[in-house]
This record gives sequence, structure tokens and C-alpha cells, in this order.
Amino acid sequence: MLGSMPVRVLDDRYRAEALAILDADPVSNVFVGSRVHAAGLDPRRLGAQMWGYLRDGRLVSLCYSGANLIPVAAGPEAVRAFAERAQAQGRRCSSIVGPVDAVRDLWEILAPYWGPPRAVRAAQPVMATSAVSGVPADAGVRRVRMEEFDTVYPACVAMFTEEVGVSPNAGDGGVLYRARVAELIRDGRAFARIEDGRVMFKAEVGAVTPRACQVQGVWVPPELRGQGLSETGMAAVVREALRGIAPTVSLYVNDYNTRARAAYRRVGFRELGSFMSILF
Repeated sequence: MLGSMPVRVLDDRYRAEALAILDADPVSNVFVGSRVHAAGLDPRRLGAQMWGYLRDGRLVSLCYSGANLIPVAAGPEAVRAFAERAQAQGRRCSSIVGPVDAVRDLWEILAPYWGPPRAVRAAQPVMATSAVSGVPADAGVRRVRMEEFDTVYPACVAMFTEEVGVSPNAGDGGVLYRARVAELIRDGRAFARIEDGRVMFKAEVGAVTPRACQVQGVWVPPELRGQGLSETGMAAVVREALRGIAPTVSLYVNDYNTRARAAYRRVGFRELGSFMSILF
């Protein structure tokens, strides 16, 4: 019977318990936490299933199963149980992402059935700050306006393609990605410096909970890199995020991107852990 199984699809009866697990590490869990804070656990509203691992009848671990497969507070037993469920239903996600140990162990089990991946990002430091940067904020960085969508969208596509390795316009022609960029602009969570119709710096705050938010999509045109635009731009984003979005600002970055990591450290970010991503 379902009640005796260690993994089950959760609904809103488990919302308080799930949020307690997510809020115990608000930086690492900011993406999943943002979805649950906003939509609860009903799969229709969440746009995904939330799997729960129970020990002695108590919820101890989670796994978000949607466009991404994301383990949360998952030890070896929970990882194996989540992997078995994922294997049984077949791959429906475009990536597995989360803390290194859990993702590595999940992938070790699933690789014979789901592999090969398109890319493996084995170490992605998770960084955060709760203080306004000592780096002077770029006064030209501001919230993007909806009438600037057509100016900013090509920069978003360039960033995504460079980071992920495929264009967000592939498949559905960019319908979902365009909708997401527009949503972030409407919500006041897209920031950019725009001069004479050209994007000089951009970033978005993609996930938000009462305790933390996550910056994504940081981008400077290749020909302008190395001039400090990312540092002053990020200082501006951090200032605005702390002022009106969340008390802690986080992000994660590929370990081999040493220039970006150094820039974030200069802005005031500190490394708190590491993610791993398997991309399909």
C-alpha cells in the first residue's frame, strides 16, 4: 500500500514538513523552495511532482521531479529510493541538479538507463552574500521595462546558449523561454545596463523565497569582458535584491569559470557548498 512505501508523491498535506526541510538550507534549496512557497505541493499547481522519502512515517527527504530532477536533503537511502522511482518512470527531465554527493550517487544508479548525458558539470560552487558590496554599484544598472523586451531578449538567448550549449529557441521556437523572460521583467526581477539600445550587462533574479533569492543569467557581451562590468553590475543587482527581494542573494557557477568566481568574490559572495549538474 502507498502508506507503507518509503517514497510517495506529496500533496499539500505535507506542505509544512516540506518547507521545514527546504528552509533548513535556504540557499541550496532556493529553487525548489521558491516553487513550494509559491504553489504548494499539488502537482497541477507546482508543475512537477514532489517526491517524499519517509523514514518511520516521517518526511526526511525530497526530490523535485519536473523539467529538472533535484534531490533535497537526500542521504544514500533516499537517493537510492528516488533513483529507483526515476528509473521506473523513465527520463522526463532535461537535467539532474543539486548537491554534489546526491547528484553523483543518483547518476551512478541512473546512468546505465538514461545515459549518455549531453554534458556533466561536476563541480559548481554555490555562493551567497547578505551584505551590500564594497564594490561601487553601476548606477546604469536598473530594472528592465517591458518595452525593452526585444532589446534584452537576444542577450538572454546568447547567455543561455553559451552556458547550456543549446539555444532556448530550439524545440518550441522559444515560446517557453520568451514567456519566462517576460515574467521576470514584469515581476521586476530582470536587471540590465542598456546604452543606445545595446545591453552592456544583464542578470535576473530567478528564484525567490522569504529567506533567499538566486541570481541567474549574468552576462556581458564577449567584447566587453574584462572591464569590470560584471562586478559593478552584480554589486548593483545585490544592492537592489537585498533592498526589496530577499535577505540573502545566491548563485552557482561552474568551477572552471575562474574569472566569474573571482569577480563574485570581489563583490562579496562566499562559497557555501557545491552543486553538480547532469545535462541531457
